Amino acid sequence: MGILSGIFRQRDAPKNMTAGSAYSFFLGQSAAGKRVNERTAMQTSAVYACVRVIAESVASLPLHLYRLDGVGGKEKAMDHPLYYLLHNEPNIEMTAYSFFEAALTHLLLWGNFYAQIIRNGMGDVVGIYPLMPDRMNVDRDEKGQLYYEYTVSKDDAPTNKGSSVILSPEEVLHVPGLSFDGLVGYSPIAMAKNAIGLGIAAEEYGSRFYANGAAPSGVLEHPGTLKDPSKVRESWNETFGGSSNSHKVAVLEEGMKYTPISINPSEAQFLDTRKFQVTEICRIFRVPPHMVADLDRSTFSNIEQQSLEYVMYTLRPWLTRLEQSMTRKLLREDERKAYIIKFNVDGLLRGDYQSRMQGYAIARQNGWMSANDIRELENLDMIPEELGGDLYLINGNMTKLEDAGAFASGKENKDEEVLELEEQKGSEPGNRGRGGRKNTLP
Repeated sequence: MGILSGIFRQRDAPKNMTAGSAYSFFLGQSAAGKRVNERTAMQTSAVYACVRVIAESVASLPLHLYRLDGVGGKEKAMDHPLYYLLHNEPNIEMTAYSFFEAALTHLLLWGNFYAQIIRNGMGDVVGIYPLMPDRMNVDRDEKGQLYYEYTVSKDDAPTNKGSSVILSPEEVLHVPGLSFDGLVGYSPIAMAKNAIGLGIAAEEYGSRFYANGAAPSGVLEHPGTLKDPSKVRESWNETFGGSSNSHKVAVLEEGMKYTPISINPSEAQFLDTRKFQVTEICRIFRVPPHMVADLDRSTFSNIEQQSLEYVMYTLRPWLTRLEQSMTRKLLREDERKAYIIKFNVDGLLRGDYQSRMQGYAIARQNGWMSANDIRELENLDMIPEELGGDLYLINGNMTKLEDAGAFASGKENKDEEVLELEEQKGSEPGNRGRGGRKNTLP
């Protein structure tokens, strides 16, 4: 059983290929009998839609490198060479959008994103190139230090010679997904292959059903004995098989009889199975069903809330993984205290126009947003500083509670001084004949 034991072991049991390496599954065979891997899973519409919506959402977000001022504030470090790489072009072959779209696709399918970091003689990053995760192996050397072994393909740059390349951790930007050891993530497709395999099987069943003309298959009965039944079957399939031959009228000779035997798709709950698998796949990627065109349980009142939860509970964990990994690998140790890398998600968290205007009004009146702060969020031109665009204003009818008594006391003292002054003016001789006349008896 030495060799055969490896073949007939439980097919769902993961095998740790190397210490600290990714988890793979034997042949990728699912319980539904369909082979599931990262590429076949993408042929399922629900998987493709979930991966696409997350990857495109992250890739469309602005990414900035900020310089900290030491007192709680920050500003865009546009003069830093890393700013242009992250915000515009990580390398000379792709835009920032394409780079991060590929990064999320790798994370969602393989559970890891790898990129080679290119530095100049001074140690500054001058390029970041994504690497295919299925050709990367992570292991430890004799001293226990991590290293990355990348298998070279004929499609790679011709400068890469040999069958594999050994890269040090300083040369690789590695963003792991959910994992057992915290170093290398495991594939969500491999972990959820049975659910995805069932979706593939249901989709294939539907395709075959319609390829057969959407007519149930059955049995041709002949009262006598046929010398070559295969010819009769082939003739029947050629004449009445396929969607182009559906609804044709069959003429049976020699007492032949056709008896349908297959199960009706509605009785087999075929459509319900397909809908449930869409929900199941959305659960794997934590995507609201309405974002992949499943609107059965969506209403006008809850879609906006689901979209906000999508940003908070789906996108934010992926963004945090990317931000922390890039800060750790792309910035020098002395720069990590003065710079941060941050995605801007304000655009996705904005509500409808009326809600935004009400929020801006509250922020403006309470003094924690200026006119230019608001205009920047709305992508409008800035108001010059001399015209008051950077002023922070507050309402004048509000005061601190502890100042309320002092204000009242000061007003009372002021009223007494005014009355005393008026009495003094009224007692002067020149004021008696103008309403300030003194009432005395003759």
